[in-house]
Amino acid sequence: MPAVPCPAKLNRFLAVLGRRADGFHELELVTTVLEDVPDLMDRLEGEPAAELSLTITGPMSAGLAAGETNLVIKAWRLLEEAAGRSLPAALRLEKRIPHGAGLGGGSSDAAAALKLGNTLFRLGLEDSVLLGLAMRLGSDVPLFLLGGTVLGLGRGERVFPLRPVPLEPILLVHAHLHVSTPSVYRALQDVGYPFPEPLVSQQPGMAPPWRNDLTGAALWVCPPLAEVRDALRDTGGEPLLCGSGGCWAARYASDQARDVAAERISSHPGGWRLWRL
Repeated sequence: MPAVPCPAKLNRFLAVLGRRADGFHELELVTTVLEDVPDLMDRLEGEPAAELSLTITGPMSAGLAAGETNLVIKAWRLLEEAAGRSLPAALRLEKRIPHGAGLGGGSSDAAAALKLGNTLFRLGLEDSVLLGLAMRLGSDVPLFLLGGTVLGLGRGERVFPLRPVPLEPILLVHAHLHVSTPSVYRALQDVGYPFPEPLVSQQPGMAPPWRNDLTGAALWVCPPLAEVRDALRDTGGEPLLCGSGGCWAARYASDQARDVAAERISSHPGGWRLWRL
């Protein structure tokens, strides 16, 4: 049965440059798709069927709806629109990326649906068409069609491939906190906008600044996030909120320092989930 992997992503740089006339926020992002972390990767598979259906399984499937509000189904409907016909299929999504963690799980699943449907029904849609559909689904969806390291502009939906920049030793920590992305952007009005400072010119292969302008707003919405941040700082890590929150990434000077930190964090009584990059 055809299957498509759905990796997570890590925003290594996220600048909020202001609010636009349409109510969205002008962003500049550098994002790396985590294509080599099997334990942090969803999987979408499917086969032709009498009607369209979606079954969701996996350790992170609890509470997820499989109906028309799911981004996989929304992506499939856009494919049907582009194809000019129905594309009945039995889809199965295995969820390993936590929901509301800022890791782009839903957007990755949607991008996988576009790829899978295009292949499964031999639609022959060009990459530019798929990117156009992805932009209609959400700001993060297009970057998963490109993969690798990506520059995102506008709401994040205008994407450009960058030369790969290796990740430092990183520990990802999820404390089972769900953070709503819309609530974080609304909270920017309360906590104040960060100083709008875009990404400075980067030399090819240079790592972007370790920065997320949504951090203050996310902590306002979900104060328990601070406990995870402080625990990572106590291990000598440099924590960075992942996207709009829920998960933290901390970088370390060496693999050994990261691994020592992982041992300390793993003993936390909250049973936090860890991934080593």
